[in-house]
Amino acid sequence: MSDSSTHGTQPGTAQPGSDRARSTADDSLALLVLEDGTTFEGTAYGARGTTLGEAVFSTGMTGYQETLTDPSYARQIVVQTAPHIGNTGINDEDPESRRIWVSGYAVRDAARLPSNWRSVRTLAQELIDQGIVGIKDIDTRALTRRLRSRGSMRAGIFSAEALFDEAGHRRAPADLLQAVRSQPDMLGARLAEEVTSAEPYVIDPGDHGWENEPIATVAAIDLGIKTMTPVRMAERGLRVHVLPATTSYTDIEQLKPDGVFISNGPGDPATADTQVGLLREVLDARMPFFGICFGNQILGRALGFGTYKLPFGHRGINQPVMDHATGKVEITSQNHGFAVDAPVGETISAPESRYGRVQVSHSSLNDGVVEGLRCMDLPAFSVQYHPEAAAGPHDSAYLFDRFVDLMKEHQNA
Repeated sequence: MSDSSTHGTQPGTAQPGSDRARSTADDSLALLVLEDGTTFEGTAYGARGTTLGEAVFSTGMTGYQETLTDPSYARQIVVQTAPHIGNTGINDEDPESRRIWVSGYAVRDAARLPSNWRSVRTLAQELIDQGIVGIKDIDTRALTRRLRSRGSMRAGIFSAEALFDEAGHRRAPADLLQAVRSQPDMLGARLAEEVTSAEPYVIDPGDHGWENEPIATVAAIDLGIKTMTPVRMAERGLRVHVLPATTSYTDIEQLKPDGVFISNGPGDPATADTQVGLLREVLDARMPFFGICFGNQILGRALGFGTYKLPFGHRGINQPVMDHATGKVEITSQNHGFAVDAPVGETISAPESRYGRVQVSHSSLNDGVVEGLRCMDLPAFSVQYHPEAAAGPHDSAYLFDRFVDLMKEHQNA
């Protein structure tokens, strides 16, 4: 590093140098190191130490608490493109799961003092309490441009004692880079079983404003489900049984559900053979099905399509999507690094021919990526984005109503 703590250095240019050596008692220094050797020097934020993960960027201007607690971010270092983070503090109402799941956090300007009537503690304190190693005071714009041009990369954040040897001298950049490159890649990662709930639980519509008897029962497979997703269903009169990722079709049958849902979640869908097999049993039984995010990728694979890793993914609450049935553009909340490989703009037969005809129902207006699937001969559909709007716009709330209608039609058939 040369002239500024907010500038990234090119591979091989970061020097430990005796003039930069610090006592291990000084825990203010932090480095973010990408696997291509690029280094960003800043200030330690949250917990101190070492963390490794895939560096990705999120473009949301708001909703950092929901981002941090989204299980789909497991094993990822999240870079916030919005410059000011932490302004509204942390509250106890907005977490989307039981804990923070990001492996690390990188921001530009962290709020020194939050200002919001619901805030009960600072973001910095929450990161410390949950052991999340972060970095602030870096040029997140330059970092984002690097990830856009080179793609998401393995990375590490190092602070406090992790930066120094036993003699108190800065560790060589090569040592930090070796640690970054030694971690596993996200391609081939199986993570849903790590973030799923250990035990089943029920979200009852009576607890969320529904005053009548439940109109249907849903079996929701938790691959990293967000809190608001079953709540959105409960608000519409659905009793939701949230089930672990290892649930079998026999377990589902015992509940006698009117429909099956598969949630968002982290990792490579190519590793989800268990869930793909489960969904094929659901489709074979002609049970109504709705999937989001990881659930969309699993539907794609169940139908016989492939999946692939995107260069830098879609993450944020401002992603434009085209609904091909209506021509309407929706602004959506997204968090995915993988996508379904299916042709856009035509009705085709599923590669698994017993499932009949399939359409790509939605696609991204940024890069044409598949954002939704609709089965023409089965009661099944899915989208790649997050219609629960936590955080994010409400453009896609109708999808929960579509699921309700699908189950009603099946009940009356």
